[in-house]
Amino acid sequence: MPIHTLMFGWEYPPAHCGGLGVACQGIVRGLLHHGAQVTLVLPHDRGIESGVKILSPTVEQRVASIVEVPSMLQPYDGPSDYAARSEERWHTASVPAGAMQQLYGSDLLAEVERFTATAADMTKNIHPDIIHTHDWMTLEAGHRSAKKSGKPLIAHVHATELDRTEYNPNQWIYDRERDGLLRATKVIAVSEYTKQLLIREYGIPNDSITVLHNGTQDAPREVSRPRRQNKHPLVLFLGRLTVQKGAMYFLEAARKMIDYVPDIRCVIAGEGYLLPELIGRACELGLAESVIFAGKVKSEEAESLYRQADCFVMPSVSEPFGLVALEAITHGAPVVLSKQSGASEVVHNALTVDFWDTDKMADCILTVLREQPIADQMRKETPRILRHLTWNNQASKLLSLYHSLSPALAPLSASIFNYTNPIASST
Repeated sequence: MPIHTLMFGWEYPPAHCGGLGVACQGIVRGLLHHGAQVTLVLPHDRGIESGVKILSPTVEQRVASIVEVPSMLQPYDGPSDYAARSEERWHTASVPAGAMQQLYGSDLLAEVERFTATAADMTKNIHPDIIHTHDWMTLEAGHRSAKKSGKPLIAHVHATELDRTEYNPNQWIYDRERDGLLRATKVIAVSEYTKQLLIREYGIPNDSITVLHNGTQDAPREVSRPRRQNKHPLVLFLGRLTVQKGAMYFLEAARKMIDYVPDIRCVIAGEGYLLPELIGRACELGLAESVIFAGKVKSEEAESLYRQADCFVMPSVSEPFGLVALEAITHGAPVVLSKQSGASEVVHNALTVDFWDTDKMADCILTVLREQPIADQMRKETPRILRHLTWNNQASKLLSLYHSLSPALAPLSASIFNYTNPIASST
């Protein structure tokens, strides 16, 4: 009998698609592949695009049930981020500002509570076997559903408040996150790195945590890619421009590489609050001709950059996993990874370095650029590594966990649940 999971997600392609969204989509597709039923609860900011579907026309849209909760919340929101975006929305929305304020408010914490209450109410007639949450914002909604249904709750940790804030947490968010994790039936960590952080900084018992690494959609064939001739060596960084992602350390390593490879080109793709500081530091280091700031890139643009890159660098200060590492090797880019990342636990064909050791980082990148046999061998190992990291394989492990927590399974027919925003529908 198929198991049915009520899953509270936070982002999902194509809307607000970051690493969390990609992982959520991979898990949903993997569960459906194995015959599970999924009811997916998602925020839907109808104030932006009142008629837009959350899901692209893929198999999960035809099979999975969807609950769309009106909300302006986004991943990685902090109180000031949400307040600023709310104020901007009131000035640009097609509905009266007063109505928009009444619907969303400007207080992040109040909006999380509103989302929780709305999501719990909209799912009250659903009877799942398992409740599965992603991110701290969905935890309480999951707990309310678990209390009502008497079913187990899994809290899936893709990042913690400590990761998001470089260990300078909002105390209210940290306390809420910790409380929700302690009350969960089981906690899933995306890496051993994250598991140890949860034990050390959150007090989560070791036996309450299961490690389930992120995956990739397909295990590719061996990527054979000759070195581009008569072109500048290209080294790629792709990620949010925050302290957590370590782009500043990448710049310091770039400065050291210039002396040995003067024609090197370092591409920094992404956006974030650190961009002005990174540009300023690049100029200070004399890298104006060597570093290209590409800004935010779409998925197809990212894939093109991976294919062009002679080396991909992920110098994260604190990285629960780092899906970009899997994406990079999938497209044939040799990678240099921070040891302070979950991806380094499974991407065994990478060169690894402490994020702060910019001398070693530069040496590793130069090795990849100069030693073609090493780069070729790194590419050759990729299919073997990814064979065990497909989303279908990871979903199979997840289903085993589901069954261990809910041995008595009850079938549920799929249906689509939609919530109508009275303000949006009246305009």
